[in-house]
Amino acid sequence: MTHSNSTLSARRDAAVPRGVFTLQDVFALRALGGVVLDVEGREYIDFTGGIGACNVGHSHPRVTQAVSRQCQELMHTCFHIFQYEGYVALAERLCKLVPGDGPKKAALFNSGAEAVENAVKIARCATGRHAIIAFEDNFHGRTNMTLGLSGKVHPLKKGFGPYAPEVYRMPYAYCYRCPMGLDYPSCDVACADHLRDFFRTHVDPEAVACLVAEPVTGLGGVVTPPPEYFPRLAGICREHGILMLMDEIQTGMGRTGAMLACEHWGFTPDIITLAKSLAGGMVLSAVVGRADVMDAVEPGGLGSTFGGNPVSCAAALAVLEVFEAEDILAQAERLGRKVKKQFESWAGELEIIGEVRGKGAMLGLELVEDRESRTPAVEKAQAVVKECLANGVVVLAQGRYGNVIRTLIPLTMTDDVLERGLEVLGASLRNADGAR
Repeated sequence: MTHSNSTLSARRDAAVPRGVFTLQDVFALRALGGVVLDVEGREYIDFTGGIGACNVGHSHPRVTQAVSRQCQELMHTCFHIFQYEGYVALAERLCKLVPGDGPKKAALFNSGAEAVENAVKIARCATGRHAIIAFEDNFHGRTNMTLGLSGKVHPLKKGFGPYAPEVYRMPYAYCYRCPMGLDYPSCDVACADHLRDFFRTHVDPEAVACLVAEPVTGLGGVVTPPPEYFPRLAGICREHGILMLMDEIQTGMGRTGAMLACEHWGFTPDIITLAKSLAGGMVLSAVVGRADVMDAVEPGGLGSTFGGNPVSCAAALAVLEVFEAEDILAQAERLGRKVKKQFESWAGELEIIGEVRGKGAMLGLELVEDRESRTPAVEKAQAVVKECLANGVVVLAQGRYGNVIRTLIPLTMTDDVLERGLEVLGASLRNADGAR
């Protein structure tokens, strides 16, 4: 049956609630690598990577073949009824993948939000404490607990409260818009030391189970803290027996040029959550942490009917094979350097670009009306997104004000496709810069 975007949009409007956001009225038919083809045969260069879920590219052959083989053998039993090797094999691989010298264990779930929620449960059980410290400009999911942890109201949290109690949120290391009005590096990362004052004014440290954070913010606009920030926080947390929970759902699986972003800063979290690109687009998430912390929960306390599904585990194991066979981390570093060099070149040319930031291939452009006032250029950011879409390139405008162009380019994207995409993005930025 032949479909058009308009006929499918009409059907969507009649059957799907308006709260389900879509960037554009375009329906995908197939995708490969860094390119998506819609139902009318139009090609789109994907700079969003399925919102960070396609680090090894769309429909990587190794992943699709692993999925096909597994579907023919075993699609589902529920690991709690009939166990299967894929779950155990993947848990073993993840325990070796995350930093830290001591023994580790991993539990598998479905979505990133589910992983974060279970990680919080584990931290509370392991410490016997209930309070959680989270950060402004961080995003952790759309369940009640994870929305409570997240720091953006509209449209994510509007109308959905009340949220789970005992969540305390403090300012993040957003250096471009420092919440303390200081300049890096003369500030000596005072925002990290602010945690000590936070214990005096917001929550007793002996009541805090864990501190949860994104190493680099995703939806929050690629806010990238100084290198001293997390080691300083980790030291304070250790003093008070507080667990460090790193949400690597978007930053993990090579996105920042290391397998996990926390590796850049030389500290070892107690618990790490993974999802998105873990299984190359299949539904899967994981909580990986110190064995003593993970084992604090009694049998039956953790579970999921579909968590660690055999097909998803097969996909994830194939993704890890791709990382080794194709040296994806080196590709991430190379792609990140290339894109960042282009971004910095534009920043030298265009007044609309207030800051270029990020790690590896997780990069953002904060757009401003002028560099002196740093007024967020929200409408211009939306114009860039719209113009890029009209010219076959998909980008996102996010951040606290919706003025940060965020790129999550598949790490396997070919140079010619990347350059075509950057050409479109650059032209759109120049047009927005000229509209003063």
